[in-house]
Amino acid sequence: MTKTKLSPKFIQTMKETLISEKAKLENELSKFTKKNPNVEGDFEATYPEYGDKSDENAQEITQYLTNKPLEMQLEKMLRDINKALKHMEEGSYGMCKYCDEPIEEKRLQARPTSGACVSCKKTLTQEV
Repeated sequence: MTKTKLSPKFIQTMKETLISEKAKLENELSKFTKKNPNVEGDFEATYPEYGDKSDENAQEITQYLTNKPLEMQLEKMLRDINKALKHMEEGSYGMCKYCDEPIEEKRLQARPTSGACVSCKKTLTQEV
């Protein structure tokens, strides 16, 4: 993979943005999940305990079913952030994973976790 052509200052700004967003996601996940000790980066939605009555049990199930998709979405966002931070460490942040060309700074500012340039992303979404 080609090394990044982005300025160190820009990369530092993006890194700070990603680290801040990572902390927010981990904080949000901690409100209704616990870390899976067997799988790094995986969280498990906790099953709330409101009581033993049938209406409380129904409320527990509803809350769990509400939390599970949210957990999955937040985990995906966290994985994307961790991947972008890893690319920064490797010196390949900001390079398209498909064409190996630089991703525009404007795109990275809008979506710091992006791994594809606009051209490749358009081509991919048109194929779907």
